[in-house]
Amino acid sequence: MTDPVAIERVKLTATYLNTAAGGLFTTGVVAPIAAAVFGVTGATGPLSALTLGIGGTMFLVASLVAHAAARFVLKDLRP
Repeated sequence: MTDPVAIERVKLTATYLNTAAGGLFTTGVVAPIAAAVFGVTGATGPLSALTLGIGGTMFLVASLVAHAAARFVLKDLRP
């Protein structure tokens, strides 16, 4: 791939996917743990450890998949 526009489009796509991965991680892993540590409760009360574990794991896996997709998009670029 030598077309500069195509290269920038690939990099932009990878950046979007990696940003989505970071957002998923922050929203689904970091925020619930911080809420549990600081005692923040939802409308229905505190979340159980099982709910936090399953939800955090799901968001962590989704984040890893999005990050892997970004790396896959970039694999054809060579320096």
